[in-house]
Amino acid sequence: MSDTVTADFWFDPICPWAWITSRWMLEVEQVRAVRTRWHLMSLAYLNLKEHGGEGLSPEYLERMEHAWGPIRICAAAAAEKGEDILLPLYTALGTRFHDQGRRDAEAVAEAVAEVGLDRSVLEAATSTELDEAVIESHRRGMDQVGLDVGTPVISVEGSAFFGPVVTPIPRGEAAGRLWDGVRLVAGTDGFFELKRTRDRQPSFD
Repeated sequence: MSDTVTADFWFDPICPWAWITSRWMLEVEQVRAVRTRWHLMSLAYLNLKEHGGEGLSPEYLERMEHAWGPIRICAAAAAEKGEDILLPLYTALGTRFHDQGRRDAEAVAEAVAEVGLDRSVLEAATSTELDEAVIESHRRGMDQVGLDVGTPVISVEGSAFFGPVVTPIPRGEAAGRLWDGVRLVAGTDGFFELKRTRDRQPSFD
């Protein structure tokens, strides 16, 4: 459709909130004329390099070190197959990480096999070879919104924003109404923030 808009979505596969928002975007695509392009950002790079690990617990810092593996594998997949592989691989990883609560090497290997990738891409998890590609993609998203946010970042028709952070996943027309509202506020000149304290854990239903 000629009036279909493109939304660029930056994600790190380890983030449960980004996972919910990504599933919301797939719902939005069913009820609004929007197509999503998927891009990589790295919470590990954001928190350990750009923020220097300030204010983070030892447990979270350790989690960030382990976060490099999945994002590097995504980068290797994109280098081999193109960016169109990112959504199916993200879906395969996210289903295991978040819906099933499995974040071990076996879960990652299963996800890679599910989307038809060779096991050799798993070697990227411990290699820095593609880190610059990850960082370049990361900066393309984060430069639009600043460093005091995380993932996801969405950019659409000149407006970029962090979030929305929502649970559970809005479905059907509810997803479309949220999209309409998010675009309205994000497109308002000088608008920066709406926020309230989270009072529940992410739900993936």
